Amino acid sequence: QLQLVESGGGFVQPGGSLRLSCAASGFNLGPYAIGWFRQALGKEHQWISTITGSDGSTYYADSVKGRFTISRGGKDTVYLQMNSLQTEDTAVYYCAPVVLEATGWKPFASWGQGTQVTVSS
Repeated sequence: QLQLVESGGGFVQPGGSLRLSCAASGFNLGPYAIGWFRQALGKEHQWISTITGSDGSTYYADSVKGRFTISRGGKDTVYLQMNSLQTEDTAVYYCAPVVLEATGWKPFASWGQGTQVTVSS
């Protein structure tokens, strides 16, 4: 089963930046749409961004549009550049292969370990 590994999280002050990585060792992510999600403490997973496999189209939740950028780094890595971070961005961030359903982008693989992002002064 395809499972991805997230990295790059950390502690940052409001207004700061981080770049998250999503990797699948030895597996070509190119054909897949890959999504980023986050889960704040006590809340459900929230979709935040997707990059498609077909043409590299990108999609963002309103809460991160203009601040976050999703991109591919070769055939086995997807990045999430996060700028102008706010305290409400604090969460564990996950990536997963996704499909577009009537209710939005949904993962079709199990969650990995995620990477913690903490934004605080």
